[in-house]
Amino acid sequence: MDTNELKFLLKLLGCENYRSTLSGNVFKSFKGKNTICQNLGDREIIDFSREVASVRILPPGQALLKLDAVEVPIEEKELRILENVAKVSGKIAPSKIKSSLKAAQKEEILRSLSNRGLIEAEIKLKKKKAEVWLTQRGIEFLRDDFSPKKGTNPTISLDLLNNYLRFLRKSLKSQSQQATVTEPISNTQPVAQKSKTISDEEILQIIQKLDRELGTKDYLPIFHLREQLQPSMSRHELDQILFKLQADDKIELSTLQEASAYTPEQIESGIKQNVGGPLFFISVF
Repeated sequence: MDTNELKFLLKLLGCENYRSTLSGNVFKSFKGKNTICQNLGDREIIDFSREVASVRILPPGQALLKLDAVEVPIEEKELRILENVAKVSGKIAPSKIKSSLKAAQKEEILRSLSNRGLIEAEIKLKKKKAEVWLTQRGIEFLRDDFSPKKGTNPTISLDLLNNYLRFLRKSLKSQSQQATVTEPISNTQPVAQKSKTISDEEILQIIQKLDRELGTKDYLPIFHLREQLQPSMSRHELDQILFKLQADDKIELSTLQEASAYTPEQIESGIKQNVGGPLFFISVF
């Protein structure tokens, strides 16, 4: 991690909930902050608001455009967007795609077409009103793994150092509270008890139970499941179980199309993909 990346993270630690707008005063003096965000984002230390930067037509999209109108399996407004993308031989920015739709509607359609494999979408840092935030992986890295490289001598202000110290104290206090909150043990109970390992089938039953209780109609957002299973199961452990259930044809994971209905923290709970939006909804077969 270079000096600018370190300073960027220490600045972020001084923000409420470790979150800030990228154009705000806190990052005003930073040069190359877009590159810093991309590098730290690639390592999942931070995350940020994203948008479709460019798209290009794929062979399945070209094939779809050759079908008769009655056979086309997409809506008319999606078809118009796909046709305009196909008019360009290479990549095209969403702003250059002719359409009467608003930018947000166009973005949603492009993500949908990308998720269905009809176009290839390049997802990048949002140009306007982008937000940046520290991820759970970032918190764990700064708390448990971070160590300055030998031979480097970055100038770190006392304010930035203070941000890091407050972060560590808060993390240690949280860990201490979790360690001291235990169930009362009667004299007849054994002193040591291990937490029960949750099986794949039990996860499936929890998904079905949450779906009934929350009325999500077999479209359960992942963040509800994560909240139910914390802190007994890590993000990575749950992701692996969900992938296994999907491979066994017991559930289906689908992407989020309309982000405005959820908070950035809820969206962050989804499972990231290399292309397209995060896997966000769980449906049981």
